[in-house]
Amino acid sequence: MTSEAPETFDESVDVLVIGSGGGGMAAALTAADAGLEVLVVEKADRYGGSTALSGGGIWVPNAPAQRRDGYSPDPEEVVAYLRTITEGLVTDARLRAYVEQAPAMMEFLEKCGPWLEFVWKPGYADYYPELPGGSEQGSTINVPPIDLRVLGDEEQNLLAPLALAPKGIWLGPKDLRLFYQVRQNWRGKAVLLKLLWRMFRARVFGDRIAAIGQSLVARLRLAMRDRNIPLWLSSPMTSLITAADGSVIGAVIERGGQRLRVEARGGVIIAAGGFDHDMAWRKEHLPEIEDDWSFGNPLAVGDGIRAGQQVGAATELMDESWWFPAIQWPDGRMQFMLNERMMPSQFIVNGAGERFINEAAPYMDFGHAMIEGQRTGVPHIPCWLITDARSFHRYVVAGHLPLPKIPFAPVPTGRKIPQAWLDSGVVRAANSWAELAAQIDVPADALRATAERFNVLARSGDDEDFHRGVSVYDNYYGDPTLDNPNLAPLGKPPYYAFRMVLGDLGTSGGLSTDEHARVLRADGGVIAGLYAVGNASAPVMGRSYAGAGATIGPAMTFGYIAVKHIAARTGATSGEDDSSRPEHAAADDSTLTSSSGT
Repeated sequence: MTSEAPETFDESVDVLVIGSGGGGMAAALTAADAGLEVLVVEKADRYGGSTALSGGGIWVPNAPAQRRDGYSPDPEEVVAYLRTITEGLVTDARLRAYVEQAPAMMEFLEKCGPWLEFVWKPGYADYYPELPGGSEQGSTINVPPIDLRVLGDEEQNLLAPLALAPKGIWLGPKDLRLFYQVRQNWRGKAVLLKLLWRMFRARVFGDRIAAIGQSLVARLRLAMRDRNIPLWLSSPMTSLITAADGSVIGAVIERGGQRLRVEARGGVIIAAGGFDHDMAWRKEHLPEIEDDWSFGNPLAVGDGIRAGQQVGAATELMDESWWFPAIQWPDGRMQFMLNERMMPSQFIVNGAGERFINEAAPYMDFGHAMIEGQRTGVPHIPCWLITDARSFHRYVVAGHLPLPKIPFAPVPTGRKIPQAWLDSGVVRAANSWAELAAQIDVPADALRATAERFNVLARSGDDEDFHRGVSVYDNYYGDPTLDNPNLAPLGKPPYYAFRMVLGDLGTSGGLSTDEHARVLRADGGVIAGLYAVGNASAPVMGRSYAGAGATIGPAMTFGYIAVKHIAARTGATSGEDDSSRPEHAAADDSTLTSSSGT
């Protein structure tokens, strides 16, 4: 750090929030409600961060939306569940803070006005529902779709999804599950008809409906606008400002070509995301990462984490990410592989031509298995999803709809594998196991043996090797017409192989924090005035993932917790005293230092 002479600030607020994703916006709303002057700054020229690119789920056991439907998970059981899946990596204090405060955060947001409406649709199980405290009903909270026209001029500033759907096409969480069953039941076909109707409405009436993460961010932004909370776009934070005692008292923000020193009388909250696309940094912590396979915010390169480190912050789990196996097409476009791994007539092999995991396992576990397998010297990155023509004609695979060829359809249709897929090398086709093995460079005898063994298990309905289909979670995107929704034998060729890489939803390691979201030093001491939430902080989920929304839920909750802590120690609301409160009244009362950041 470089000492600077005392000087005044260009701007002064109570709370400075770095980043405009779900965590940052929740923090800003909490601050405004507490009577604190708050400013949100965003590096990008669009707001929303990775939350805007996400599925928009918020994992909150005991949320008001659940209680309204008569479902109230026992908080002690939820803590026990998290304690089990985090395997000692997260303190009980942080786990309890999350479980206790997440429902309060949701209740607070619901009272913020008409925009923040939350719903719970039971049935999307926690990712380990068989564990004590896990839930087969699930605790994923969503928001309804919204017409983006209500944003007015702010619509153009909302970060758009990386892959834009055709005009009028949007799917809610339940729609998606049913849509994958388009060949299995009438409900799937009904969703297809709804999509056609939505396309018609968009073209005739100008609807601009958004769901999932886009809807969540839009609603948070509308609530912020109602409270006149300022949001500076294209305004990166370049460094934190500290007092002589090391406490953080502000940050340097670049805006409109100017370098502005912004005082944060109560604290700075880093909600700037992870380092998803800083490949050098990622490879330093995890050499198995070969390419930029992240679905995270394109501008997430770790600015907030680096700034925290520059003022003495410790980090944890920097080798960890929210893993999500995926396809990478030649143009770099990434595509999730979720429902495909739950399809009955498929198995996944490594470079030895062997299965290595329950294919339907939670995506975090699947990613870990790829990494651990790669370290054995047997290629697991990439691995290959193997299926047959019958399955391709029956299930949604890589976005292909199992319907007759539809001219000008916005997604692939028809009975043939798209030639562009084959030309890309991402998908291989063959008329025998030996031929397919040669194409994906695995031992032919091993691939044939794996296929034969899998078919024996599939016919019995019992995967003795990897227990696929035992968990309710496995079944969610499976075929409900089968006794075991995740198992059916492969039939006649042609056989297809889809190349899968180690995708992720963003990095999950980051700044060490406590139960108040305060940033910690390596010795466990608190850096007064500095808080971190979301992917800028080490995850409360450890190396695991409790259920859908286990990234956004903690980000929003700890944004809420951070502001409650700031409000308590600054006297904005009642709360516990904090012995680490920065002892400064104004910028020129102490010597200022500016940490070098990125």
